[in-house]
Amino acid sequence: MSLRSALLVAGFVLAALNLRPAIAGLSPLLDEIMRDVGLTPAGGGAITTVMIVCLGVFGPLAPVLARRIGLDRTLLVGLVVLAIGITLRAFDGVLALYGGAAVAATAIAVMNVSMPGLVKQHFPSRASLFTGLYSACAATGAATASALMIPLERATGYGWRGVTALVAVPAVVAALVWLPQALGRQAGGQNGPRPFGMVLRNRVTWYVTGLMGLQSLTFYVILAWLPTIFLEAGIPADQAGYLLSMTTLVQVVATFVVPVLAGRRRAQSGYVAAAVGFTMAGYLGLLLAPASMPWLWMIVLGVGQGAAFGLALLLITLRAPDPAAVTALSAVAQSVGYVLAALGPVLFGALRQASGGWSVPLLTGLGILVVQLTVGWLAGRGQHAH
Repeated sequence: MSLRSALLVAGFVLAALNLRPAIAGLSPLLDEIMRDVGLTPAGGGAITTVMIVCLGVFGPLAPVLARRIGLDRTLLVGLVVLAIGITLRAFDGVLALYGGAAVAATAIAVMNVSMPGLVKQHFPSRASLFTGLYSACAATGAATASALMIPLERATGYGWRGVTALVAVPAVVAALVWLPQALGRQAGGQNGPRPFGMVLRNRVTWYVTGLMGLQSLTFYVILAWLPTIFLEAGIPADQAGYLLSMTTLVQVVATFVVPVLAGRRRAQSGYVAAAVGFTMAGYLGLLLAPASMPWLWMIVLGVGQGAAFGLALLLITLRAPDPAAVTALSAVAQSVGYVLAALGPVLFGALRQASGGWSVPLLTGLGILVVQLTVGWLAGRGQHAH
C-alpha cells in the first residue's frame, strides 16, 4: 500500500471515529452541565435534541458542497467546522452552549451524508467492507466518548467545559491526516450530485429512507430510556449503565460484520429481516421480563440495532450507481431519518407519562419495528434509486 493510499484509509477511519463523540460525550456530563449553566431537565435534554434535529435539517448541505468543491474537501470542511463547534460549545453562556452544539451537529450532518459517497468514490469494489468499517468506527467513537468523559474529567480536573472541548482534538487530527486527500485533484463537475428530483421520485429512495429513519428512532429511544426502564424494573443504577454499555459494544461488532456479509449478496432483505427480528426480541425481553436475564436482552438488542444501522448505510451505498447519486440518496435518507429519529425519545416519554408504565411505549416500539421490517425488506431487494 502506497503512502497516499494509507493516508486515505487512515483519514477515512479517523473521520468516521469523529461522527458521534460530540453527541455521545455530553450524556455522562449532562447533570453537571445543567447545574453549572442553570438549565432545567427539559433544557438539558434539548441540547441533544437540537443536535439530532440539526443532523436531519442540514444534511442536504453536503451535496451542495460536494458539487462545488468535491466530496474530499467537503469532508475536510466538516471536520474543521466540527472542531470549531465543539470548542464554541465549551464557552461561557447558554447561547454558546446551544450555538456550539448546533454548529458541531451541522458539521456531523455534512460528514454523515458524505461518507457513503466517499465509499462509492474511493472504494467501489469494497463498498461493503468500508461501509462496515466506518459504521463500526462511528459506534466505537460513541462508546469511547461515553466511557471516557468522567474518567478524563477526574484525571485532568478540567471540569465539563475543558473535557468536552478535548473532543475537538481528534477532529483536528483527522483533518490533518485527511488534508493531503483534500488538497489533491477533486472528482468534481461531472461527478456532482444528480438532481434531487430523480432520487425523490424513486420508490427505493423512500424504502431506504424509511429503514434509516425507523432504525435511528428505535436506537435513540433505547439510548434515552434504557437506564430508566431498568431502574424502574428494580435493577441498580450502576448495573443499568453497565447494561447500556454492553449493548453498545455488541453494536460495534454487528455494525462491522453484518454489512460485510450482506454486501456479498445481490439482495439484502434476509439480513434486514434478521436484524429487525433481533431488535424485536430485545424489545420483547424488555417488555415481558426486563429484570430476568437483562444481559441477554442487551446482547440480542445490540446485534439487531447494530446490524440495522450498518445495513441502512450499506443500502444507501449499494442502491445508487455513482458517488453523486449516493450522496443525493444519503442526503434524503439521513435528513428525513434523523428528523424522524428526534421524535422517538419525546414520543416514548409522553407515552410513558400518559400510561404510567413502559408496556404501551414498548408495544408502540414493536409496532414501529413491524413497519421497519416492511420498508427494510423492500429496500433490501436489488433495485437502484435512479
